[in-house]
Amino acid sequence: MLLTRSAPTRTQMAAAFLSPRRLAVLGLCLWLISSLMTSIKAEEASVKAKPRIVARYSESGIVSREGLEKLKIYQYQQANGVTVFTDKAPANNPYQILLYDCFACRPDSTIDWNGIRLFTANYDALITRAAHKHQLDPALIRAVIHAESAFNARALSRTGAMGLMQLMPETAKEMGVANAFLPEENILGGSKYLAQMLKQFNGDVALACAAYNAGPTTVVQYNGIPPYPETQAYVERVKILLKRYREQKGV
Repeated sequence: MLLTRSAPTRTQMAAAFLSPRRLAVLGLCLWLISSLMTSIKAEEASVKAKPRIVARYSESGIVSREGLEKLKIYQYQQANGVTVFTDKAPANNPYQILLYDCFACRPDSTIDWNGIRLFTANYDALITRAAHKHQLDPALIRAVIHAESAFNARALSRTGAMGLMQLMPETAKEMGVANAFLPEENILGGSKYLAQMLKQFNGDVALACAAYNAGPTTVVQYNGIPPYPETQAYVERVKILLKRYREQKGV
């Protein structure tokens, strides 16, 4: 008797193909594909979400008609979400000022520091209060503010120093400053730090200012004003400004 085997049904073929092992492999492949697609979509969304940045710079040089160096870059956001950096203040957009360096730090400065306009009345009450609290010469506070930011309360350097006395975030925190762009907090915090530098260097204004600019560890390391052109220029200009502010007050 001849026995014949009937052809497998579709159900039987599917059951044979989809064995537990193959099902596990198929599931793993589907999971990998799903994870890959999710990752791709997330990356595309991230790329789309990144703000576009436009930088514009003038060719007019680094000195303005008033004799003030153009150390400022204005940062603002357009209605379409584009972040713009320019050396001209925007007319209708709220902006933030970025300083390349502290105002008096450039060794190649063309400013006449013996003739530049002084800020003799700005923040007078706050400076007087800080000077009294930390036993400082008000003229020194005023000279440091002038050298650091030219009395620009919204100044922000490329290294992150903030406000009138250009406090670094860590220094601001140590001095108890919650918002370094508020003049009162900035002047009190900066004056406190300046007083600490004066105390550490036995009242030597030049060394204290060098430490304020380059850090006390650097001053100790070099046993004097560090051989950095920026710091040396800064110290000399603070001394010039200090002398002039004292003369204005009749000291």
